[in-house]
Parts: sequence; C-alpha cells; structure tokens
Amino acid sequence: MSECNLQPKAVFDCFAQINKIPRPSHKEEKMAAFLVDFGKKLGLETHQDATGNVLIRKPASKGLENLKTTVLQSHIDMVCEKEAGLKFDFETDPIQTYVDGLWLKAKGTTLGADDGIGVAMQMAILADNSIQHGPLECLFTVCEEQGLNGAMGLEAGFMKADYLINLDSEDEGLIFVSCAGGANTKATFHASLQDTPDNQYFFTIKVSGLTGGHSGDDIEKKRANANKLIARLLNAFKKYDILLADIQTGGLHNAIPRNGKVTACIPMQHKENLRVDFNILTAEFEEEFTATEKNMQFHLETADPTPKVIDKATGDKLITALVSVPNGVLAMDQNIPNFVETSSNLASVRLNGSDINIVTSQRSNIMSARKNASAMVSGVFALAGADVETGEGYPGWKLNPNSPLLTITINSYNRLFGKDPEVRAIHAGLECGLFSLKYPHVDMVSFGPTLRGVHSPEERLLIPTVQKVWDHLLEVLKNIPTK
Repeated sequence: MSECNLQPKAVFDCFAQINKIPRPSHKEEKMAAFLVDFGKKLGLETHQDATGNVLIRKPASKGLENLKTTVLQSHIDMVCEKEAGLKFDFETDPIQTYVDGLWLKAKGTTLGADDGIGVAMQMAILADNSIQHGPLECLFTVCEEQGLNGAMGLEAGFMKADYLINLDSEDEGLIFVSCAGGANTKATFHASLQDTPDNQYFFTIKVSGLTGGHSGDDIEKKRANANKLIARLLNAFKKYDILLADIQTGGLHNAIPRNGKVTACIPMQHKENLRVDFNILTAEFEEEFTATEKNMQFHLETADPTPKVIDKATGDKLITALVSVPNGVLAMDQNIPNFVETSSNLASVRLNGSDINIVTSQRSNIMSARKNASAMVSGVFALAGADVETGEGYPGWKLNPNSPLLTITINSYNRLFGKDPEVRAIHAGLECGLFSLKYPHVDMVSFGPTLRGVHSPEERLLIPTVQKVWDHLLEVLKNIPTK
C-alpha cells in the first residue's frame, strides 16, 4: 500500500494538502486562509468570525432540501511534538508522511491526523456534489489543543444547524456522547539565586524516550511521566544537600511528558554515591514501567558549573511539591465500567529567570470532582510556598439520553457493518461541551477513525478505519430527518 492509492482517495488527497500547511495552535492563519479560499473557489457561502473560526455552508442535494441542517465540525490546529534532536520547524516545514503496513505515520513528528483527518473529510464532502445530504455546514475551529479557544470564542448564531457531528474522536466503532471538562492549574515558585558553594559536583540528568500520549485519553495506561521521574530522583538526592541550577521538563498541558532535563550540584564528596543511587533508582523505574515504557532512557552527565543556583529552601520545597502533587487517575467512574472519571497531569516544570513555572491540568466529567482535583493540586503547591492559580477551564458535555442523532448514527452503522457501535463517554475534552452552552438545542455525537499515540511523534492513523468512518458519515447524512 502506497500513499498515492490510499482509500478513500478524496479524503487522503485533502489530508495531503492540509499537511503542507503549517498549523500550530495560535498560528493557524495560513490554514484558515486556505479554507476560506477553498470555500469561495467552490462557490459556497463562506464566513470567518473574529476568533478565526471558518464556516462553509453547502446547499442540500436535490430533493433533500427539507432535511434538518447538520454541521460537521473539526479543529484545524495540531499538537506540534517531534523527536529529540530532529531539525524540524512546525511553522514552516510540511509534515512528511509515510505508510507503515496498515498505519499512516509522520517522519519524527506528530502526524496531525488529530484533527486533520476530520478537516479532510469535511473538505472532501464540500467538494463532491455527488454526495447525498441535506443542508450542510462545515465548521473549522482554531486553537482547540491550547484551551479550546475557537469553541470558546464562537459567537451564538454563527451556526444554524440542528445536529452536529464532531469528527475529533480516535476509535472507529465507538460513538462518543459525553466528555470531560477540564482546567489548568499553574504554580510559580519565586526563588532567590544564591552563590554556588565551593567544591561542588555539577551534573545533568536527562529522561527521554517515554511513550507520552494524550493526558486525557491515555491517562489510565500507566505510562511514566518524565516530570514525576525526575522529581523522584531529585527527592532521593536531597540527602546529599542538592542544589538546583536549572530545570526544563515536560511540554504541552494536554500531553503526558516524555522528556525532561535538570541540572544540579552536590558536594564533591558525594559524587560516587549519587551515581550508585542513580543506577539503582533508574533500574527500579524500568522495572516499574516495564509494560509501558520499552524505550525509556536515563542519562547522568557531568555538567559545567554555574556561578548561581536556586536557593536551597525553595529548591527543597519545589522537589517535595513535585513528588507530592497528585498525578494520573484520581477516580474511576461509578456508572461507566472502566472509564476514568477524574485525573490530573503534571505537564511541565520550567525555570525562567528566578521563577519556576509549573503547569498542570485536571479533568473530570463531574464538575465538583474536577474542582476538587484542582483544589488538591493547588493545596500542595500553596503549602510549599508557590503562587497558584486555576484557570476558568471548560465544561464537560452531558449525555443526551433521548438523542435522535445518536439513534440515526447507531442504525446507520448497523446497516453498513451488521453490528451496533459502542456508545461511550471520553475522558478527553471535546469542543462539544462548549457548543452545548451556546447552542443548547443542537443534538451532537462524535466519531472518527482510529488514532494512536496522539500528541506525540508516535501518532499514527489506522488507514482502513478511514474508509469505514467515511462510509458511516455519508450514511448518516442521507438519513437526517426532515424539518
């Protein structure tokens, strides 16, 4: 199987076009302009709101004008993660894709199928007048990956639809009808920079090669968090009067951290003991995560001395807080088997000048539980002396038990494939939660092809599932009820 003959061809051709266009979160201007031009060249009604979201309307197929209006929705930004050491600029360089068996992958970077493949399906439907559908709207939102900004800024009345199909799910055969809400909690330690004592051994610890993944969808899979591993190492070295010189770990708020680096020093006489402890502890980590972290790597290297280090009191409090702060699954759902209700992700820790900035994210499909999780995280950092702030966050999407669109979606799937899809909630955040606030009358479902390794360079798209989702989507559109 080669990239030029992937099926459905129209969808993969559109996806190839998309991957030539830079679209990091907050920098989607080129992608938005491309879509505006795309809609206008097709002679379709095209709008862009003040937030940057693009809406393209397509009239109904002949004879289907009396169907209710459906909006197809996806986001145009992508998570920009790459392998360590790879020379790649997400603001200028096109994504390089290749086929590996049944999977489509990118060379050393995120693939952008989250949610570029949804965008490609919308484009293919807009461009093909042989597809049967009622009045149609295609909504392309901006900055979903960095706070759902596009959905937050969406103006009431921008859409006219009765039904909404979100194309941002990652498991073919699953229909999502509810999602978690979330918020970020940020902490800042204000350190003093003290003179480095005499006769210190400076070293750098690097953690790399972790699996990472989506901090919502993958949080229950017991994958290692690079920030937590580094914190555990530093905590073990406190007995040697460790002083921190620099810490740069983790990345995006919605990604499980894969890499991290810290530079510190201890009195020279403890150098060999530290190396022994390091080897013992990292061997224990490898055993602890033997099932999920096949490529985990630890490096301890001698570093150049620095004239200043973080004051010991702040450094010790920081280490204790990082070890203590809740991370991972906090509660499982009481009603849905094997579904995560509440979680937290220690996303990044970075020294900037004399401030240490920490970003965490909390999720839950129960608002009170999400608030409690944020309060737990805030409390740990506040007790350690940090300034803490939890953002406003975004709401969850509540199940509509009487959803006509869900019935149509299930029945369409059964007709095509001879079985019912699985109806699920998702622990990740979807824009549907925000749409439901501004458009409470709109009935919504979410589905999409199978993706794995999202938000990491291991992101991959299961090619055969794209055809299944495409066929399913077209079947649903033909069966939307009349007004």
